[in-house]
Amino acid sequence: MELDLDKVLKDAIKMAEQVGEIHMTYFRNKSLQMDTKQNVFDVVTQADKESEALLVKEISRKYPTHSIIGEETGSHIHEGSDWSWVIDPLDGTNSYSQGLPIFCVSIAVAYKDEPVVGVVYAAYLDELYTAVKGRGARMYQGLCMGELMPPDVLHVSEKTELGRCVVGTGFPYDKATHPANNFDNAVRVLPLIRGFRRMGSAAYDLCCVASGTLDAYWEMNLHNYDCFAGWLIVKEAGGQVVPFRDDRLYSLIAGNETLVAELKKLVH
Repeated sequence: MELDLDKVLKDAIKMAEQVGEIHMTYFRNKSLQMDTKQNVFDVVTQADKESEALLVKEISRKYPTHSIIGEETGSHIHEGSDWSWVIDPLDGTNSYSQGLPIFCVSIAVAYKDEPVVGVVYAAYLDELYTAVKGRGARMYQGLCMGELMPPDVLHVSEKTELGRCVVGTGFPYDKATHPANNFDNAVRVLPLIRGFRRMGSAAYDLCCVASGTLDAYWEMNLHNYDCFAGWLIVKEAGGQVVPFRDDRLYSLIAGNETLVAELKKLVH
């Protein structure tokens, strides 16, 4: 694996900063243009499209032999390359379009389909989460001011009893028709936990697990662009990310070893 991951991380952070500027330009702006994709619940905005266009342009310019997998424009594959950039230009589009402040850009760099660099930036909150494989996970603030403050080194929650935990999850956009819509899992888990949060951004949820602000999280039917960066950030924060369904998508439980084991008994 011959690539300067420090440089890759620096480049990914710069791209995230540029995308964050796009996010903030349109956020709570009445001129924001919106459309739908699969159904009326599946929203895409002008900010999603412009953000992905910027990322594809910058990645192609700096790393022309790398593949790109994006939410909006699909895959840009370079045959024979072991490297890919897995990007969600705006995770949390529903919240963003409503003027709710939980949204982010997610950028993962993968080697042979394993994430080795992860960057998640929530521009409104000015929270930048980063990880490089084998080097731990960190959260910075100050990117919106152009100067990062010293980071917090992240570690997942140490709680071991579900009754003391606040747990996150999510539901698919086709929840009305998809048989694996997560409703039954939520009904089983909710009575056993202190609190339940549905923030609408898998990437941000995973970063909250890494920082301990969520004790654990599960979700079904994610895509790699939803979860690759956050997956690495959780693992580098000492946590586990474990698949719990045998399907082509990513159905994941994240948290410390004990909580992952407890949730694995409950969610199917």
